[in-house]
Amino acid sequence: MLGASEMTVYRAIQAGEFPALRIRGRIVVPAKALEAMTEAAVAGHRTVDVAEWTLAAAEEVAGGRG
Repeated sequence: MLGASEMTVYRAIQAGEFPALRIRGRIVVPAKALEAMTEAAVAGHRTVDVAEWTLAAAEEVAGGRG
């Protein structure tokens, strides 16, 4: 679906460069995260650097808590 090898995605998740959750030993990428990345790419008419997108999304969530 992402056009990348499984190992590449696993490494990006491990490095904190790709959004994912660990649920009972399974690694799950939320569908909403994929949809949001797709919308960002389409709206900006460009590719999305997932590492930057993940960091910005995390900062937005953290900012909303305080």
